Parts: sequence; C-alpha cells; structure tokens
Amino acid sequence: MPKTGQDDHARKGELPSTLQRSGQKAQDTFAKTYDAALEQYGDEERAARTAYASLKHTHEKVGDHWEEKEEYGPSDEHAEGGRDAQAGTAAGVDANASKRHLYEVAQRLGVEGRSYMTKKELVDAIKKANAAATRRARGS
Repeated sequence: MPKTGQDDHARKGELPSTLQRSGQKAQDTFAKTYDAALEQYGDEERAARTAYASLKHTHEKVGDHWEEKEEYGPSDEHAEGGRDAQAGTAAGVDANASKRHLYEVAQRLGVEGRSYMTKKELVDAIKKANAAATRRARGS
C-alpha cells in the first residue's frame, strides 16, 4: 500500500507509530522512499528496510519519535556498510554523532549515569531508553 497520498505527503495512518509522532519531513522521507522502493523491488519488507535506511541518513530516533539530524550521513556502522554489512544496527540512534551530542540526547531522555559512560555505552543506553519510550507511547 502506498505511503504517499495525492498531496505528495505521507499518509499518517500508513506509517509506523514512531513516524506518526514525528515531523512532516521524517514522514515524507520514509513514505516517498518506501513507495519508490516498493515500485522498484515489489517487496514490502525490502521497501521498509530501504525507507528506514534513507530515514536514518537524515533523522535519528529520540525517545518515541524521529528528529532531524544536524548533518546528513549514515547513523552507524551498519548503515555505512550497506545491506550486507556485518555490523549491528544502532536502531536509529546516531552512533556516528559526537559523544557530546549523545550525552545531550541521553540527558533529554533521563538516562541515569550518563556522565560516566563511554560513547558506546551512551548509544546502548539511548537505544534502551528509546525502546522504553516507544513501548510507553504504544501503551504496551
């Protein structure tokens, strides 16, 4: 099912819940990429993976929604390596951002002990906080 409507914007009801709570640019990025990938590949799962990959170049997951990144680029080693990369994904966390940025995101999310964390520990803690925020937002 197409994610973009006649007005060339995302159809909110067709988007994953985290994107429904995100800004228009995040929604449109996902929807337009999804539609193009679905047309090209004919596979909904591959289209969704492609759309998330595109979204992660321009946005990062913060809590239960996506926010625009300061700089365009891959969010983690998996995104850098492409579809066949062996590295794990950071689940929307911009693991390539500076430690300072990650600290600020962790602070906004109320991550305890962030002052003593390494960059990798901050990424892991933000992933965990994001997952918890998404579960709360979905009521599960």
